[in-house]
Amino acid sequence: MKIAPQTYYRWRACPIRPAELEEACLVNQIVDIYRRNKCVYGVRKMWHAARRAGLSVGRDQVGRLMRIAGIQGVRRGAHHTVTTTRDERALRHPDLVKRGWKTPNRPDAVWVADFTYVWTACGFCYVSFITDVYSRRILGWRASMSKTTDLVTAALAQALAMRRRSDSVSIQARKPASILSSSRTGWRVDPGVID
Repeated sequence: MKIAPQTYYRWRACPIRPAELEEACLVNQIVDIYRRNKCVYGVRKMWHAARRAGLSVGRDQVGRLMRIAGIQGVRRGAHHTVTTTRDERALRHPDLVKRGWKTPNRPDAVWVADFTYVWTACGFCYVSFITDVYSRRILGWRASMSKTTDLVTAALAQALAMRRRSDSVSIQARKPASILSSSRTGWRVDPGVID
């Protein structure tokens, strides 16, 4: 494509192009509308609000202007957190029950521990619980707004107190690294409790 040298030098001499100036003005107006609407509107609602404010812009243009300004609408239901980061080089914890979930023939033969999270309006709520495989009863549980080792050990202590354990019981954790922190991997309440 051939361009006349005079056109190129005129374009280069202009410090700010009229289109860039208009775009910067629109971005400022979009940010003002966004702030007036409590910073929650997405592209579609911002487009409608901009049209009501008298701006002659299209929906895709509003989306582009919002990306330039670095703003976005609130997303509901898209909440996730990372509870553990698995070390691929680490050895997996042995399966103490050999996947024999139907083999326990008495209560307190096998307990299962798990640690999960639930999104609430205040943020993530972390939940730890210990379940007896035979009776399928939750023996101990704790909920907290932070994921700490004490959250898990309190659930285990509650389960031990509920069943008044003196002999050993096998406790199988899906991810022991998430149940017991690396600083307390050999944690025991009483000798012989965790096989």
